[in-house]
Amino acid sequence: MTDFDLKINDKRMFTPEGELREEFKHLENEASAAPDDAQQVGAEPVAELHAPTAVEPEERRGPILDPDPDPGPGPVSSPPSGAPSGVGFQDLVGLLAEHTALYLGEGALPDGKTIQDLRAAQLHIDLLDVLRRKTAGNLAAEEAALLEDVLYRLRLVYVEKKRQEQS
Repeated sequence: MTDFDLKINDKRMFTPEGELREEFKHLENEASAAPDDAQQVGAEPVAELHAPTAVEPEERRGPILDPDPDPGPGPVSSPPSGAPSGVGFQDLVGLLAEHTALYLGEGALPDGKTIQDLRAAQLHIDLLDVLRRKTAGNLAAEEAALLEDVLYRLRLVYVEKKRQEQS
């Protein structure tokens, strides 16, 4: 056996009691000064942001490709550097759902034609399901509900199209 000294440093910001550790107190002071800076620039303070809207019942929403046009403000977070502003989780789900609907023959291509490729549609449905499983527990309630609803609707259309293909 070798002798060596092992030192463990606790790098957590909070104590077990929930108090901010002394070495991070400067962050608390910076955070309390931030709203004043935001008001000077003209940005909306965090305290005035509205809570996310509830997910609408299924009968009030449009078809698969027509999500609620005004979903309300989402969770407050800044996009990573280099990411276009305004792009969110709903956009990703919408993109995958739109391609899936096209492969199901539910939408027209720019030339007016429709296509039906059930293998490609199944692939996109599976991708949405992977997204659902990998983000489980990390989504806002309305984001999780949107993903579940889109998957449900796409699967219904897929099963119907598959049944028509087999008959």
